[in-house]
Amino acid sequence: MQTSEKRRNPEEYCKNPEMVEMKQEEEKEGMTIIKGKEAIGLRIVNMFVAMGLWLGAIHFNVALVLFTVCFLPISKAILVFGLLVLFMIIPVDDKSKIGRKVARYICTYACGYFPVTLYVEEKHVFDPNCSYVFGYEPHSVLPIGVVALADMTGFLGLPKMKVLASSAVFYTPFLRHIWTWLGLTPATKSNFISNLAAGYSCVIVPGGVQETFLMEHGKEKVFLSTRRGFVRIAMENGYPLVPVFCFGQSNVYKWWKPSGELFLKFARAIRFTPIVFWGMFGSPLPYRHPMHVVVGKPIALKQNPEPTMEEVIEVHGQYVEALKDLFEKHKAQAGFPDLQLEIL
Repeated sequence: MQTSEKRRNPEEYCKNPEMVEMKQEEEKEGMTIIKGKEAIGLRIVNMFVAMGLWLGAIHFNVALVLFTVCFLPISKAILVFGLLVLFMIIPVDDKSKIGRKVARYICTYACGYFPVTLYVEEKHVFDPNCSYVFGYEPHSVLPIGVVALADMTGFLGLPKMKVLASSAVFYTPFLRHIWTWLGLTPATKSNFISNLAAGYSCVIVPGGVQETFLMEHGKEKVFLSTRRGFVRIAMENGYPLVPVFCFGQSNVYKWWKPSGELFLKFARAIRFTPIVFWGMFGSPLPYRHPMHVVVGKPIALKQNPEPTMEEVIEVHGQYVEALKDLFEKHKAQAGFPDLQLEIL
């Protein structure tokens, strides 16, 4: 199913010479490998600024609230909280020229920070005129490896991409602006279907809040056994399903979280897992550990407007097996030969 809207050539996203210079691509054993180049000289400053813009909003909001509560008089505190509420509810223009420039700036430098390397099995089969459903794992503290799939990063070559994220993101001041400009949208069924119909490929992290709650140090856990909604939508509309796994993402932040059933219920209620996390020097800047994002072969699906539960379970099983195979096949190459994957 395709939209009548004219597609833009993927090369249009790479006209920025800075972006072209900040990546390198090679073919190896039938796989396309695209790596964000580490910045040198003055570009290092741009790289840290880009990362601060992208990931600093959560810590900034916490610091602002604490400062307001502890040091400002009531009248000024009310003003600050009023402004925060305003920034929570005012509409964000995802096509803002300034916003898109900020997003392009972030995408230009973010992949070189860690750096991020994208591995694509049979890249030639991805048609820029088609839409795909990417099932991305794991969630980790933040699924920041998805930047390698962003249209403005230009690694994958698909011109229209959306990342489905927790609705809580879009009620967080400043963060909602940056992430909307980067191509994120609330993870609702209606958004999912409408974006696919509009010709966008969609990236979804099936594990969501539950997966963040189940995180363990030194082990990858993905919550997939009962997460079949994204599979059903792909089947109903006939879009290929693509397994994606990111190695190293779980190491870019240190974190601590409470445990227990009450905490899990609270996280589900707010559609977000409250977690204490920090990066370099206790800041929101993640540690510079390499990330390896591996994109598997698309699982072709025939359009089935009303799939039965048995049919959904069958295709879901194909996706899970493809993800497991992707993990086992590439973990040594990514530098994690002893890493174990547990699917819950």
